[in-house]
Amino acid sequence: MSYERLDGRAFDQLRNTKITPNISPYAEGSALIEVGGTKVICTASVEDRVPMFLRNKGLGWVTAEYAMLPRATSTRTQRETQRPAGRTQEIQRLIGRSLRAVVDTKLLGERQIFLDCDVIQADGGTRCASITGAYVALALACRKLIKQATIKTNPILSEVAAVSVGIVEGTPVLDLAYAEDSTADVDMNIVCTGAGKFIELQGTAEREPFSRTQMDEMLVLAETGINKLFEIQRNALNI
Repeated sequence: MSYERLDGRAFDQLRNTKITPNISPYAEGSALIEVGGTKVICTASVEDRVPMFLRNKGLGWVTAEYAMLPRATSTRTQRETQRPAGRTQEIQRLIGRSLRAVVDTKLLGERQIFLDCDVIQADGGTRCASITGAYVALALACRKLIKQATIKTNPILSEVAAVSVGIVEGTPVLDLAYAEDSTADVDMNIVCTGAGKFIELQGTAEREPFSRTQMDEMLVLAETGINKLFEIQRNALNI
């Protein structure tokens, strides 16, 4: 590979990633995920109610909200006090879809779990970090519900994690930091289950279109990265 990464990583190497569980003393489940310079606090809050469209159906619900603090980036961004911006809505819907894909809502009963993902420092890959950290918060919350005998069976069917891949200067690379993301020819976010099934692939050619061969190379990189993220999640959960 001719491209030399700015931080000296190999093309198939994740940034230093750490998940600290139980970061909040109040939430039913919580985690701080650090991926390089990106830091996200993820909390899971349980409520004994569901949205109107699910009432009296015996089903639970998992949803997500995402926000970025004003100085999470190099310049201040305005707080979204009225309604979430388009990008924010897109990301929080992605987080919610990703976690619902691995939850049996029948086993939750008629209760809702809110996953709040708050970015305190951003250096690329905030949506992927949010999904990966939110899974740990969700798993901890479900573990607490079982311990309290609120539910009988763990509703989580599989692990879930997400990572970015891309093409920078013609080279497929794993886990793009902001400096790479902002100049990449291709940017792709991939969400997978522990069984290796895809939940979502978001891929865009920012400059040069990419070939099927390049896409396959990026998918192999993503698989490598996501498997390592599963190991980090398991360590955080003491599994």
